[in-house]
Amino acid sequence: MKLLHLDSSILCQNSASRELSASIVARWQDARPSLQYLHRDLDSNPLPHLDGTALAKTDPVAAVESERVMEEFLAADVIVIGAPMYNFSVPSTLKAWIDRIAVAGRTFRYTESGPQGLAGGKKVIIASTRGGIHSGAPSDFVEPYLRQVFGFLGITDIEFVTAEGLAYSPEHRAEGMAKARAAIPVVLAEAA
Repeated sequence: MKLLHLDSSILCQNSASRELSASIVARWQDARPSLQYLHRDLDSNPLPHLDGTALAKTDPVAAVESERVMEEFLAADVIVIGAPMYNFSVPSTLKAWIDRIAVAGRTFRYTESGPQGLAGGKKVIIASTRGGIHSGAPSDFVEPYLRQVFGFLGITDIEFVTAEGLAYSPEHRAEGMAKARAAIPVVLAEAA
């Protein structure tokens, strides 16, 4: 089994989403010692935003990197994503990664009856962190967006481990992170 771990927070060691995604990965590694693991840090090694040359594959270096990203995604059985909320949505570095994996003919296709995802059979666990409280509110564009993207690609096994209210106070942060960490075993039990 292969696990791809993505982090997109710009806060390095102060990142709640990195802390939470690392906890999720550690539980998977403890439960499955033979797990193959790959980590991609989208902050320290960002992908350039999609542009015409990347789409047309006229830059050979960019084309090789885009193919590497695609191969990592396609090979993964489990994908753990650290996705903090920035300005009500995902970090732009995570969006740049999504632009490399959402490719017609590779991860989805259009048919006469509508789009069809081609990347099913994967488990996606998203460590979602927010300074405020947004779950279920109109201000939450993270969970609906990521559910739509991965669903479009054919992935229906999607779980969120969410920590909210982290910017309210140190107590709120500790409580929000504790609640999120407590939800991790439930996610793993469902994924087993």
